[in-house]
Amino acid sequence: MTMKKTLTLAGSDTSGGAGIAADLKTFQEHDVYGMTALTCIVTMNPEGWNHHVTPIDLDLVNKQLDTILSVGVDAMKSGMLGSVDIIKLGAEKIDAYNINNFVLDPVMVCKGEDEVLQPENTDAMREYLIPRALVTTPNLFEASQLAQVKPLKTIEDMKQAAIKIHQLGAKNVVIKGGKALDHEKAIDLFYDGTDFEILEKGKIDTTYNHGAGCTFAAAITANLANGKSVKDSVFAAKDFVTAAIANGWKLNKYVGPVMHGAYNKITNK
Repeated sequence: MTMKKTLTLAGSDTSGGAGIAADLKTFQEHDVYGMTALTCIVTMNPEGWNHHVTPIDLDLVNKQLDTILSVGVDAMKSGMLGSVDIIKLGAEKIDAYNINNFVLDPVMVCKGEDEVLQPENTDAMREYLIPRALVTTPNLFEASQLAQVKPLKTIEDMKQAAIKIHQLGAKNVVIKGGKALDHEKAIDLFYDGTDFEILEKGKIDTTYNHGAGCTFAAAITANLANGKSVKDSVFAAKDFVTAAIANGWKLNKYVGPVMHGAYNKITNK
């Protein structure tokens, strides 16, 4: 038996809903073999659930990447990276190992937080990772930061930001509007440099969506590894994460994660 192999370069969410935990669960649901290079460990204060990010030493990140990439991967994604040096290291490895299927989830804040972790990281992502991304999956806030435009309020705003991000070098851009956009539907926008397509689903009235962004990007990564086209990978990932959100559940009084197995176990019986 052989399996397609995937790499996630991201942080560890100690609560298990996002980061590499979400990525590995998503990879497993797509029948691909997931490997992880940790960039940081995110812990939470039990009183208030504020986040604390502990970075992993750069040399150790490098050793993790070389371990994985010596095996070979069919697709790679990145999530929370933590420093300019790690962003540069990721770009170097993408080039050195000729990774074509790279999905950039440009994580800038932790769930429930509203302050950019390190503003200089956004500039580094624009310079080093966006040009190497086959697909990038920013939310509304992340897209505005990458495109260096005002906050996105409309679908037209999303289109203009997608054009700017594509001009930075990303081959395909997915801007996640979700339920945050002022629209009767949950809207995401897909742009391949030529055409815009709207991914539209009914809004799900839930706060149990921790890890949704990681899950979406990981599903795209797994689909690419399995040989799907970019467009098919994105649209299938949208179905997968929608089912995960619809079946999210309460972990504690602060957070509720998505259910990573929902699409296969409930929706796609």
